[in-house]
Amino acid sequence: MKRVMVRYRVKPDQVATNEQLVRDVYAELARRQPDGLRYATFKLDDGVSFVHVAVHADENPLQQVEAFHRFQEGIRDRCDEPPAATVLDEIGSYRFMEELS
Repeated sequence: MKRVMVRYRVKPDQVATNEQLVRDVYAELARRQPDGLRYATFKLDDGVSFVHVAVHADENPLQQVEAFHRFQEGIRDRCDEPPAATVLDEIGSYRFMEELS
């Protein structure tokens, strides 16, 4: 199981574009429902920074998602701070990403 966090900051005039590209990824994921993937995207409180967290097997199912490729195509041009990926080594978690009741 691989856990990865990617953080980046987009140019202020690219926030809406970036958000739409991310929504397109989730729409395709909802249609395709690939197994072996847990994935979440967050916009930070500065309004221009984003964090993506993915948990997947050795082969990342996102690589088979066309909308994810479209999202990646112009990412460096959209960014003030380019994406930085960090592999996460889980020490523990409690109901992480589970809906609260």
